[in-house]
Amino acid sequence: MRNNNVGLALLVVCLAAGAGGMALVMNPAPLIAGALLGIYLLFSIRVADQWEKVAVLRFGRYRGLRGPGMFSIIPIVDTVSRYVDQRVRVASVSAESTLTRDTVPVNVDAIVFWMVWNPEKSILEVQDYTQAITLSAQTALRESIGRHELHQMVAEREMLGRELQRILDEKTNPWGITVQSVEVRDVQIPLALQDAMSREAQAERERRARTILGLAETEISENFAKAAATYQNNPVALHLRAMNMLYEAIKERGSMVIVPSSAVETMGLGGTLATAVLGGAKAE
Repeated sequence: MRNNNVGLALLVVCLAAGAGGMALVMNPAPLIAGALLGIYLLFSIRVADQWEKVAVLRFGRYRGLRGPGMFSIIPIVDTVSRYVDQRVRVASVSAESTLTRDTVPVNVDAIVFWMVWNPEKSILEVQDYTQAITLSAQTALRESIGRHELHQMVAEREMLGRELQRILDEKTNPWGITVQSVEVRDVQIPLALQDAMSREAQAERERRARTILGLAETEISENFAKAAATYQNNPVALHLRAMNMLYEAIKERGSMVIVPSSAVETMGLGGTLATAVLGGAKAE
């Protein structure tokens, strides 16, 4: 039974009043009466906190809920159940070495947020609702792990949490309890499997890099083929491209480019280059 500070205080007050009365009348009757009244109040006065409810049973039959605040019962005739905390509560559950759908052993840790929305049902329908929530959550977690593959559990934790919340809520609602949410905190796999998955991911990234490089080479070759066809049918465009390449090569001070005479005559750049050289000599 929880501490009854109010009942103890009333007992002390009654004893003090009885002692005072005995001193006045010089008779022990007031003290005896005060002691009896104090003992009665000690066992009849109960206090429930703001977030608590409690059921009162009279000769074993349910009489109703009491609380929050102070309430009274008839000693011996009435009994009270355990106090029901209606705040949001947290239960930590885990599943160790549980096989996934693709037969991979995993250790999964999860937390369940739940609350009692109907204290009457939680008291009358289930013996120990706290233990029932914990065991039900562990069972549901193991069942959910067995229905999913490893990559789903690692990549879709929110989906797994929502599924667990739905399963638990359906089971606990008849008890007057609702499961607000379930969060999967950690999914641990064996070290050997972690190494294998790391190598697999590395090989996958390398394959993608090679594929992207091959696509780039294909696009470059296609663009070169289109450019060659354009230059083949348009000599002027080819000459302009050649002049631009020469300009890019000699625009830096101190650079030198050796061009075959046949290429200069083909592009008609003899006069242009001579003019450029003379212009540079005059400028110096």
